[in-house]
Amino acid sequence: MIQMTLIQIDNYGPWTVTPTPRRESDLQILQAELYADLQRQFAAKQGLVFFMRFDNMLAISNGMDMEDHLRIQESIGNRYPITVSMGVGTARTPYDAQRKATKALQSHGGAQSEDRKEVLAIDSLADENGFVQIAHIDINGITETLTDTMPAYDTSFVVNRVQHFLMKKLIKKGSLLFFIGGDNFMSPCNGLAPEGLLKIINEIKDEIKIALKAGIGKAPTAEKAANLADLALEEIRGGFTYDLVHLMKE
Repeated sequence: MIQMTLIQIDNYGPWTVTPTPRRESDLQILQAELYADLQRQFAAKQGLVFFMRFDNMLAISNGMDMEDHLRIQESIGNRYPITVSMGVGTARTPYDAQRKATKALQSHGGAQSEDRKEVLAIDSLADENGFVQIAHIDINGITETLTDTMPAYDTSFVVNRVQHFLMKKLIKKGSLLFFIGGDNFMSPCNGLAPEGLLKIINEIKDEIKIALKAGIGKAPTAEKAANLADLALEEIRGGFTYDLVHLMKE
């Protein structure tokens, strides 16, 4: 079972325009600093946070209990002009876990409710048998084929297109996908066999002519699983010439 935590800024939309619209640069700074702060605090507990729309973020939180979440909420509330609410859920697949986390939080009121503040809604917590499976996916040879030869925005467009195709295919398997910078993506993918991921990678190469590679890690916590996935991917980069390879690290 994988445990997912939805982090949502309370009443953020109305706050950004009260009493008048706030400077966009200040809002961007707030969002970036909040994401970095949450990442630091979840990482201290071996968790991993992924940004989505910045007012909403998803974290893999296996090993974290109610008190861990409450402490993070309190820390944010003490130091920021906004507060965050959280929903927590567990399931066999990341998609179902985040669905449960979202439903649990939604049951306490809407995202722009004036009455909802620092809610912690727990549907379920993973036990000692829970685990995290993560794939680290990147684009083959992007520096030579895109970064050093195409305009920067065009390269970004290609990366976004790859993300779209990966998300579309992975969600059908109950897996999630997040952009993590450069040409890199991470996919919480409990329930997806390495052969299933390789099939998706092959399909994308056939459909949009972009070659990908991936490393997969499996561990009790998100940080350990991500590190194993990184190591698996580095083995591919350093010792293999195949376009499409997968490795599983237990």
